[in-house]
Amino acid sequence: MTWIDGRFEENVITTTLEQALNWGQQASVWPMTFGLACCAIEMMAVGASRYDIDRFGAGAFRATPRQADLMIVAGTVTYKMASRVRRLWEQMPDPKYVIAMGACTIGGGPYFKYGYHVVKGVDLVVPVDVYVPGCPPRPEALLEGLMRIQDKIRARKLTKGSEEVLPIPHHSGYVKEPEIVLA
Repeated sequence: MTWIDGRFEENVITTTLEQALNWGQQASVWPMTFGLACCAIEMMAVGASRYDIDRFGAGAFRATPRQADLMIVAGTVTYKMASRVRRLWEQMPDPKYVIAMGACTIGGGPYFKYGYHVVKGVDLVVPVDVYVPGCPPRPEALLEGLMRIQDKIRARKLTKGSEEVLPIPHHSGYVKEPEIVLA
């Protein structure tokens, strides 16, 4: 028995401000509507009544990056699309999270060896928090990925940190290192 037991009336909850904010955020994740290929069909199925992503607090798919805090990249990312994916990610407010859904998104998929136009993983474009493998992954796998994002949000500490600068890949498949500016 601790010193706090019995000092408050019934139905009183004590918590920290950090835990309360994390609970509110993990219970209201807003994903951005962003599908590139066949994996987007499975992403749409998650929002339907059979799988019901609403019960996880993430049913409000947003059409604009300024209202979303989760980007689900579902499908093949080409070099032409990479700069647009990066721009949308930069427009999202902090804190922002990314789920890479499908084999093509994670590592190029079947286009990896001969596809000159395919980015060899979306993690070259944006920082990925959770990978959901499969071709295409089942809706249950995407729900599991969402639960892993909620675990990351729940464990998040409210501290100020430096933002990581990621380069945008070019057609060669190699990325140009970001320039470091000392101020």
